[in-house]
Amino acid sequence: MRQCRAQHACSALNWVQPNTDWEGHLAAGQSCRRAYFRNMTSQETLQIVWFKRDLRVEDHAALSAAAKQGPVLPLYVAEPELWQLPDQSARQWAFVVECLRELRQDLAALGQSLVVRTGDAVETLERGRQRFGQVQIWSHEETGNAWTYARDRRVGAWARAHGIVWHELRQNGVIRRIQSRNGWAKKWDAFMAEPAMDMPSALPRLDAVDIGEIPTEKDLGLRADDCPGRQRGGRSAGLDHLHSFLHVRGAPYRKAMSGPVSGAEHCSRLSPFLAWGALSMREVAQATWARQRALKADGVKGGWRGSMSSFQGRLHWRDHFTQKLEDEPAIETRNLHRAYDGLRSQHPDADLLHAWSVGETGVPFVDACMRCLRATGWMNFRMRAMLMAVSSYHLWLDWRAPGEHLARQFTDYEPGIHWPQVQMQSGTTGINTVRIYNPVKQGHDQDPDGAFVRRWLPELAGIPDAFIHEPWTWEEAGRVLGKSYPMPVIDHLDAAKAARQKVWAVRKSKGFRTGATAIQNKHGSRKSGIPNRGQRKAAKPNAQQFQLPLGDSQK
Repeated sequence: MRQCRAQHACSALNWVQPNTDWEGHLAAGQSCRRAYFRNMTSQETLQIVWFKRDLRVEDHAALSAAAKQGPVLPLYVAEPELWQLPDQSARQWAFVVECLRELRQDLAALGQSLVVRTGDAVETLERGRQRFGQVQIWSHEETGNAWTYARDRRVGAWARAHGIVWHELRQNGVIRRIQSRNGWAKKWDAFMAEPAMDMPSALPRLDAVDIGEIPTEKDLGLRADDCPGRQRGGRSAGLDHLHSFLHVRGAPYRKAMSGPVSGAEHCSRLSPFLAWGALSMREVAQATWARQRALKADGVKGGWRGSMSSFQGRLHWRDHFTQKLEDEPAIETRNLHRAYDGLRSQHPDADLLHAWSVGETGVPFVDACMRCLRATGWMNFRMRAMLMAVSSYHLWLDWRAPGEHLARQFTDYEPGIHWPQVQMQSGTTGINTVRIYNPVKQGHDQDPDGAFVRRWLPELAGIPDAFIHEPWTWEEAGRVLGKSYPMPVIDHLDAAKAARQKVWAVRKSKGFRTGATAIQNKHGSRKSGIPNRGQRKAAKPNAQQFQLPLGDSQK
């Protein structure tokens, strides 16, 4: 187990005050465990509710069920080994800390505050078992990264070895050990329509339990991560965003979601609160349905109703993608369609990767999006897809390293959405349309006056509006390019053509279709399943775009 600062790591493993020598404390009065059980009978079993990506007390299945069984110890384990992985970052932890602080307040108001420990989950739970005797573990099912999957397997093995019951309960539309995707959407709707889980009216206070300190990013070994525009965490902030989206900001959502500026204002911005569980998917879905009913009753037509319909569809799609990683955890680490193995080198060009990562590719709209993401921790979906596609197609980088970089930048990083999308935008799923975004066209479409580019690339202040997205075509480009701003690292048109040829050579190879069919059967949406709710039909290809084969598009 990786350790934090020695003093903190030592105290983190002690469950009961004081944080001094445990054996000496027992020998002195032999009252520590007796004090703890003062609120319990000798036959009662302690219910440990293990919070992970579910940092709330409302609509919390594990907390609700555990409280009906006996005294509850709410636990959060900050795991240094997890937080030092290449897909984790200090901006994510800062958001989590704010969620934990509010969760601790909410639990304290019920009677028993959140207990926080820093260390390995299995070792922490084992110390709890040794201290408290009879315990049961309660948590929500988690579709995390490969590390958390392995950790949960270790926890399961530990629980079985000691005869401890670990209850893992469903909290969203993802179905564990699903046999078929047939009817998945109807099951999603049914789950979301169920009443929210009851919040306990009170939690008996557990005497002599040290609630522990929430560790800092330094305690967890995280690197400094300046993100001045990061969204603030916590349930209260999430509820504010939900209300303002449904009643104030959301009217132009359907049209506004595509642009980086309009999207930042009119998208729901609920993603980090859903990713870390400050809000439940069920309460967001039900609030959306209630808003739709009210709009219909009021006779509202057009913007609001269309935007709410589009948003409802995206709630479905969120769990649809997470279901893919739940069903096939290897999506995080290997190509979904194995025919793409070896297509790109797994040792990406370091210079190209760096230029893309810091926003210095010489393609203004790409660089502006990356710099905005680095500073705010958020980007709208279309621009996320473009960033990933540029790295995979134009720069021809293997998707793993760019995927880890984007994961670190996203405050709302959720593995179940992230890795299927990374592969989808890299053309390695075998079942999705190959979308090769034209980054210059995207700039003209989404930032026609260049205001977004100028905000994030001040070095281009002197470039005339007509050339802001293609400064290399300006006759005086030498005043800027190669000096304060780099020359393009690639010719985006030539790079896109070369990438298309390579990807399609694989798609036309022997046996490819058989593999794609198997993937579609396992992971694809069904014709009668998830509807394309509220979305307009795709526009016909623009004349400026490549005329690509069926199943391939230049956005």
